[in-house]
Amino acid sequence: QVQLVESGGGLVQAGGSLRLSCAASGSTFGIKDMGWYRQAPGKQRELVAVVTSGGSTNYDDSVKGRFTISRDNAKNTVYLQMNSLKPEDTAVYYCNAQRSILSHESDYWGQGTQVTVSS
Repeated sequence: QVQLVESGGGLVQAGGSLRLSCAASGSTFGIKDMGWYRQAPGKQRELVAVVTSGGSTNYDDSVKGRFTISRDNAKNTVYLQMNSLKPEDTAVYYCNAQRSILSHESDYWGQGTQVTVSS
């Protein structure tokens, strides 16, 4: 099993910045992609950004140029630097890790951290 613990959420004014962290622990061998998703009230959970174990990144169009995902493989930690925040970024942000061992893939989620952007 993999445990994911997020931190760094909070309340910020529009135009401000926040940095989210997600530390993985437990059976971390075989973790491949790590990413951030978010879910706003009344909406489906959506991908924000993902980073592979090799460092390749992918972003949702709505956050390109404002958010940066990074990863420290030695610490099994993924970060999301969020700049120029907008009220529409308000959501619960979830960390995700995908693990693959002998072609068996597993998906793990953190408990979520609230990000609220005031106008």
